[in-house]
Amino acid sequence: MQYKKINNLLGWLCFAIASVTYILTLEPSVSFWDCGEFISCAYRLQVAHQPGCPVFAMLGKAFSLLSFGNNAKVPYFTNMMSAFASGATIMFLFWTITALAKKMLQEKADEAIEQSRLMLIMGAGLVGALAFTYTDTFWFSAVETIVFAMSSLCTAIVFWAILKWDAHADEPGADRWIVFIAYVIGLSIGIHLLNLLTIPAIALVYYFRRGKNVNAGSAIGAFLIGALILVFVQYGIRGYTIKIAAYFDLFFVNSLGMGFWSGAFFFFLIIVAVLAGGIWYSIKYKKPLLNLAFLCITFIYFGYSSFAYIPIRASANTNLDNSHPDNAFILYGYLNRIQYGENPLLFGQYFDAKVIDQTEGNIIYRKGKTKYENAGKKQNYVYDHTTFLPRMYSNDGQDPQFYRQWLQMGEGAAPTFGDNMKWLFSWQIYQMYVRYFLWNFVGRYNDADGQQSSSGIDGNWTTGIGNSEKNLPKSVIHGTTYTPLFALPLIIGVLGCVYHFQRKKRDALVVLLLFFFTGIAIVLYVNQPSIQPRERDYSYVGSFYAFAIWIGLGVIALAELLRVKVSPKGAAIGATAVCLLAGPVLLAKEEWKAHDRSTKMTPHDMAYNYLISCPPNAILFTYGDNDTYSLWYDQEVEGIRPDVRIVNLSLFTGDWYIRQMQNKMNESAPLPITMPFDKYKEGVRDVIYFDDKKIPGPVEIKDIFDFITSDDRRMMDQYQSGDFGNYLPTKNFKMTINPDDVLKNNVITPDQKDKLATEMTWKFTSNYITKENLAMIDILAHNNWVRPICFTTTIGQENLVGLQPYLYKEGFAYHLIPFKPDSAVKDQMGKINSMVMYNNMMNKFKYGNFKTAKYLDHESTTMFFPVMISTFLDLTQGLIKDGHPDLALKVLHKYDQEMPEMTNGLEVADRKTILAQISYHLHDAALGNKLANQVDGYITDQLNYNYYLMQNNSGEFSQRDVQNGLYFLNGLISITGESNETALNNRLKAQFKDYETKFGSILQRQQ
Repeated sequence: MQYKKINNLLGWLCFAIASVTYILTLEPSVSFWDCGEFISCAYRLQVAHQPGCPVFAMLGKAFSLLSFGNNAKVPYFTNMMSAFASGATIMFLFWTITALAKKMLQEKADEAIEQSRLMLIMGAGLVGALAFTYTDTFWFSAVETIVFAMSSLCTAIVFWAILKWDAHADEPGADRWIVFIAYVIGLSIGIHLLNLLTIPAIALVYYFRRGKNVNAGSAIGAFLIGALILVFVQYGIRGYTIKIAAYFDLFFVNSLGMGFWSGAFFFFLIIVAVLAGGIWYSIKYKKPLLNLAFLCITFIYFGYSSFAYIPIRASANTNLDNSHPDNAFILYGYLNRIQYGENPLLFGQYFDAKVIDQTEGNIIYRKGKTKYENAGKKQNYVYDHTTFLPRMYSNDGQDPQFYRQWLQMGEGAAPTFGDNMKWLFSWQIYQMYVRYFLWNFVGRYNDADGQQSSSGIDGNWTTGIGNSEKNLPKSVIHGTTYTPLFALPLIIGVLGCVYHFQRKKRDALVVLLLFFFTGIAIVLYVNQPSIQPRERDYSYVGSFYAFAIWIGLGVIALAELLRVKVSPKGAAIGATAVCLLAGPVLLAKEEWKAHDRSTKMTPHDMAYNYLISCPPNAILFTYGDNDTYSLWYDQEVEGIRPDVRIVNLSLFTGDWYIRQMQNKMNESAPLPITMPFDKYKEGVRDVIYFDDKKIPGPVEIKDIFDFITSDDRRMMDQYQSGDFGNYLPTKNFKMTINPDDVLKNNVITPDQKDKLATEMTWKFTSNYITKENLAMIDILAHNNWVRPICFTTTIGQENLVGLQPYLYKEGFAYHLIPFKPDSAVKDQMGKINSMVMYNNMMNKFKYGNFKTAKYLDHESTTMFFPVMISTFLDLTQGLIKDGHPDLALKVLHKYDQEMPEMTNGLEVADRKTILAQISYHLHDAALGNKLANQVDGYITDQLNYNYYLMQNNSGEFSQRDVQNGLYFLNGLISITGESNETALNNRLKAQFKDYETKFGSILQRQQ
């Protein structure tokens, strides 16, 4: 009784410590990446991106109600949901560790536990659970609205529950724990699929407890059965249930003339009947194992039934309605992430493979008015260069180049199976898993993206031993994300792992299986093709969770070593104290500064600035997650600028999204898209290729649009197959300008009328038109300047379709304005509409606590900080060009007031140098010196680091960085000399001369 009471109390203590930690460091508003979408979908019960998270959305809605009508507080409380879920994960981890520790130290289940062993068990639980509390990856997800916190809780619950079952397996009714696990697994599918990876470990626990003749052969068999159960749940229950339902629906709708979902509903009734019949049969004929199997499947379906939310809310036509899965076929594709493509697993092509044949696959069905329609057939390709276990398969974008760069392959060299395996182990496993593992338990240099190099500083792991300002840049040593852990958590965990295998091999094997399936197995299954948009460590948090169990058990291993010198009680106290200091205390001390988001508002305010930059009723084109999700949050939850229509071009490729844009949304009228759905639905005009007809001069965009959307076969090309298709006859576009329309709709002010062009001409930049281009052409052709057309300043230039000469910055957005192009301007993307931009930046913008936040994340520092500097710089230069030097100086002072002093890269250094030059030009020497010193500090820090590398013959020495550094120093010398800043100029000259001497041999060799 004493054990149970203490165990429960300490478990709740871990929950309290973890939850308080996460609440204190909680992000107060929206975060970058998926969080903005998840908060918006939870708050308004909308449909998030594939494969959906209905349970997460419904729980998020419940937490959002704690804001009591203050919508700006909604993200704080949905973030708190993650904090409490993570705190509960820590509690269940504590109970998991104590359960395993108890099995190691207690010979018989019913014997009393002596005090020293009790202390040791509880010490193990505290060390392991609290160590995991402060690990980098887990903490990151614990303070934002993301599915991984809740998914980790599901993993913790099911693993704890199987150990609970193991402890009571001989008691009547113990199998209810198995049924409970099945239900949690079913629910977890509505959060994230990672929880399914616990199934093989659960199966092994069941086998070890219930198996009659336990041996290596039968253990392997049990493992394979567990893997088959995983496959059955993942593909059978989760996937094929909906696929079969879709084909039932096809028969009922197309053949029997019934309504949509009638066939699917009939199939669901069949499943209910089969499950009910199976349970009845197993009870009547006393087949307990069969009964357990049917009950587990039933409860998985109970949990999985949360996905009814998806088509129900899709049918309600919510503002955010990804893929619009309102029928069984789209729902199947939605759940299986078909939109993201498929990566080959066991057999497939190399990246240099050529297609030698193609075959038609299954029919693709789309929902029509009363029946399912044929949208074409899936194409299956046959390649000339294939392999078993393909890892280097992608020929997209820069992927082939990166493969060759990483493996140091020659340009024309064909990849071999050996190269394939090198890529698997060196990049997919080491770079994209082991590196993440070491971040959490060894230490980390910084939060820079480190996917492209296994050496060097950025994004790499470090113990911290031997690190100092002598051998590392100051920017690293004093950075908030420098977290040296001296490998102490790793050492404790390895000690615990070895000891666990020595004492309880079967239990250790179960933990190892959990560790493998939530780590390396994910690497093998996901088969990442190449560079990812962001670091993917959050995917492997279950693996880090498993290792934290061994960190806890490391306390017992250390106590065993100490018992040689001290009493059992002293060993327990000593081991716990040492491991607490080397684990949780060290982790908390080092990681806190890198996870305290309590003062950060960057995602919210950057999105706010995007929206504020737009004129009333604007159409704002965005691209990518961080360009869009925070915008959705600001608009959908807080109601900021509901008149602006946000159009994500990466989604505009879908017919469902174009159709949504033809509807009213919030206070935004439908977009001027004139095409009826039949002209752009799936399978129709998916791609329109360029076929140059040598048309002289530019063609009116309305005429081009009418031509490429015509159903008249005389205006189409005929293919070898006999099919007809539209084509683009010219890339030279024109739009005749009606000055009255432009003035009437306030696109320009009356005093700007003399700048107005009579026509806009531009060249379309691609060799084909996809659906997003088609819809944009429709908008351009028929908008008639009624609604302002804007693009985010962070959008890729390839998405601007050649409109750059007519785009003018007005803050965080480019505004399409038909001014006469100025071919003398070198940087077409730096043009501004100066007075509008000045008003936005000086009077309307928010700056996300950039200067005062305790911590700024990777996106804030590497994506948006350079954007902010560029925006200030463009405005300053534009104002000077337009004859407003006094306003330009005010902008510089605003920059100094709002922006931090950090210089993180040559891009920032370059812009700060120009700002310093402008400051001197506008007679503010103090600000000029301040900026020049900031650049100088960064450059000399990098040069000193490279000098250390050169002296130590390090392969990381960068001659290019040295050349760039000296170039910047020389630039600063020139600027300060011209500005008569003698003292600073002399110091810079002395530095330059010193570095010329230090790097003389390198510079001479180059010459």
